[in-house]
Amino acid sequence: MKLSQIIQIANGVCHTGPLTQDIEIKGGFGADLMSDVLAAVIPDAVLLTGLCNPQVVRTAQMADVRAIVFVRGKQPHPETVEIALQENIPLISSPFGMFELCGRLFQAGLPSLEQTVQQEGHGQDK
Repeated sequence: MKLSQIIQIANGVCHTGPLTQDIEIKGGFGADLMSDVLAAVIPDAVLLTGLCNPQVVRTAQMADVRAIVFVRGKQPHPETVEIALQENIPLISSPFGMFELCGRLFQAGLPSLEQTVQQEGHGQDK
């Protein structure tokens, strides 16, 4: 799915205008814990999060995330936008909550790019 389509579905506002909105996004991932992003996201995803600090962009860059959508109308700090521009990671704000936006994107055909992480002692019953 093109990032421009995601922006439209999200009723999004792009904060990194000069970056291309024509990039291909393979799937989505929603999280507020950056450790979850590093542990479970598959590359080329769009990250949906409520965190707007610069660490989100640094984490996204390390995890090969293609774009970040801030949910619940959150606005990134100017420092966060500056880092995103340097790293070529588009930043978008959406008025929707994370649950609703994940559902809207999934319903529109964007698959999940969250890999299963099994923790010792928390596996499925046999």
